[in-house]
Amino acid sequence: MATLPAPPTAPPKPTWDPGEPERPWFRPTIRIRLTLLYGGMFLIAGILLLSIIYLLAAQAVQVGSQLPFKIVSGSVTSDVCNFPAGTPPDKFNVLANDCVNEQRQHALDELLTRSLFALVGLSVIAFAFGYAMAGRVLSPLGEITRTARRVVGSDLSRRIELDGPDDELKELADTFDEMLERLERAFTAQQRFVGNASHELRTPLAINRTLLEVHLSDPGAPDELKQLGKTLLATNERSEQLVEGLLLLARSENQIVERKPVDLAEVATRAVDQARGEAEAKGVEFRGRRAPALVQGNGVLLERIALNLVQNAVRYNVAEGGWVEVDTEIAHGQAVLVVSNTGPVVPAYEIDNLFEPFRRLRQERTGSDKGVGLGLSIARSVARAHGGRIIAEPREGGGLVMRVTLPV
Repeated sequence: MATLPAPPTAPPKPTWDPGEPERPWFRPTIRIRLTLLYGGMFLIAGILLLSIIYLLAAQAVQVGSQLPFKIVSGSVTSDVCNFPAGTPPDKFNVLANDCVNEQRQHALDELLTRSLFALVGLSVIAFAFGYAMAGRVLSPLGEITRTARRVVGSDLSRRIELDGPDDELKELADTFDEMLERLERAFTAQQRFVGNASHELRTPLAINRTLLEVHLSDPGAPDELKQLGKTLLATNERSEQLVEGLLLLARSENQIVERKPVDLAEVATRAVDQARGEAEAKGVEFRGRRAPALVQGNGVLLERIALNLVQNAVRYNVAEGGWVEVDTEIAHGQAVLVVSNTGPVVPAYEIDNLFEPFRRLRQERTGSDKGVGLGLSIARSVARAHGGRIIAEPREGGGLVMRVTLPV
């Protein structure tokens, strides 16, 4: 059960768990940035090309120049230009020149307008084409990301095995595959070690316990020997708890592959029933409302979370009039287990240290009858293995509020 250390010399850690950050509705991904880059470059090139074409066209039609001819006599009619009857030839030449220049300007304006519409249309096509091409170029990165998301502690056999040219992306995928292979070997070695340690450590402790119980059952044994036997038996029991806690902590670091429906309310009720005898001996009252909260996970490990938190709340409580409140519910699409209790005042800057193995608040690391210092570490590891988290908060007036949230 979690125990509490001397004040840490290092700077205090934050007591809150930020969890998974919420992603904004628009993420500036590499694909979006490449699309904007390619489309922007096309747009700038189109504007420059349009400006050059406009200047060349204006120079070709010679806007503002005089007519290359003069009208000396006769009459001219036009449906576009306004030539009043009886206009003198010199005045008529000025009107004709102005009319031609105006028509040239209209032609250039029409050319500019249609070119702008064409540029806008081509820009849309360029952005769409750039988005598609960026997605095609970055598809190996997407495969790497999907493989990384599927990789879990007990399923490291997946590989990307990217096909294609020997470029930077293939080099990245091959490096990732090599890293997964090394991790798989490391996790396999760890699991093998845990299995061997489970056998090698449990067997001698079980033999010691049996021998001590046999000697203690001897009615002719001296009182001094019985007292020594009880002390050794308690020490042996503590060692067994430590070994079981370490093995469970090692196993719970991985993701849970085989999941079954588990009701947190039932798990919490079983934990309360198991701790009820110890609570009655300490004068601690159980409270709380346990509503159904169904999750997918391992029932044994989830029960260990609830039992560790409940036992911790019972053992670290006030001498008289103490209580432990255990609640379960579904809130915001998640299953929630809340264990709160009365107890000593815990500084906020020391709460995060409680989740470290063998850490105790203002107590020695050994020699405590409240546990071996692994309870909260195991609870946090099991919660993470189920895709959830556990948060501890100081309760006003003393004690703690432990909140476990798990995906439904």
